[in-house]
Amino acid sequence: MKLSEFKFNLPEKLIAKYPSENRDESRLMVIHRDSGKIEHKVFKDVINYFDEGDVFVVNNTKVFPARLYGNKEKTGAKIEVFLLRELNKESHLWDVLVDPARKIRVGNKLYFGDGNLVAEVIDNTTSRGRTIRFLFDGDDAEFYKTIEELGETPLPKDLERAAEPSDRERFQTIFAEKKGAVAAPTAGLHFTPQVTKRLEIKGVDLVPITLHVGLGTFREVDVEDLTKHKMDSENFQVTQETVDIVNSALTGKRNVCAVGTTVMRALETSVSASNLLKANEGWTDKFIFPPYDFKICRSLVTNFHKPQSTLMMMAAAFGGYELVMHAYEEAVKEKYRFLTYGDAMLIL
Repeated sequence: MKLSEFKFNLPEKLIAKYPSENRDESRLMVIHRDSGKIEHKVFKDVINYFDEGDVFVVNNTKVFPARLYGNKEKTGAKIEVFLLRELNKESHLWDVLVDPARKIRVGNKLYFGDGNLVAEVIDNTTSRGRTIRFLFDGDDAEFYKTIEELGETPLPKDLERAAEPSDRERFQTIFAEKKGAVAAPTAGLHFTPQVTKRLEIKGVDLVPITLHVGLGTFREVDVEDLTKHKMDSENFQVTQETVDIVNSALTGKRNVCAVGTTVMRALETSVSASNLLKANEGWTDKFIFPPYDFKICRSLVTNFHKPQSTLMMMAAAFGGYELVMHAYEEAVKEKYRFLTYGDAMLIL
């Protein structure tokens, strides 16, 4: 398929700059692949579509405050450093994005806070990318505590606002456990303890995978021929415990639901020769777009995404291109809220 086939008009006013007051009261569009029927619900209604023995697979990654503001040595010029991934724990070596990039050169020292955190620029990686080493004497726990204190919640630029104290909690899912993401797995943001409890009472299992969401998930596709697009790699883990529960559901012909495109990528990267799930960990750069034969899940919870995004393409691959494009038109018409803090879609 071509990039231009995923265009649609997204009015600026439909981009959700703030989350709904209650997580589980965001809107939910339910799409039935077999009939093409579309329903308009509230997220907590999701429990009505699942039964005993079904499984939700959620992402337990935790977002860390990846956006740091500091100053360049000597000139004192203000700089923004966005932490992408830790390359070496012992030497506190990180891949980062810097802004303004033209001012940040190899050998520069960068100061954060009151100068109690200092970094040295080691290498250039891309036009905005750098490798930096934090000059920090304390242990890991002290280092991360300092990052927590100085860092800002890494809200996507699309929201066009600075992070606020409330974002620290609202930009995490209730499943967040394993620190490593620089963006939230947004489909999970709609779940509350009340919704998960009601699913458990119904006999529905919730099991985790980990995929540390990187900025590459949101990188714009700049090639018309989708086969030529390369996804950035993201670190993931699918445990044996999760595998056993998912495979039991699959062999029992139960409904396995991926909560988010990140979960779907991890699961589809971990398919065994017999089309069951297998324990797996490492890095995945899997890019899913139509047509694609999904092996594990029969349903998907996802948000409403940007035009021509890889996230939207995966939804179209799962729900069927024409049906999902029609659903997006309907979402604009019905004024659904889009992107990170927006509403949800359930594809059955």
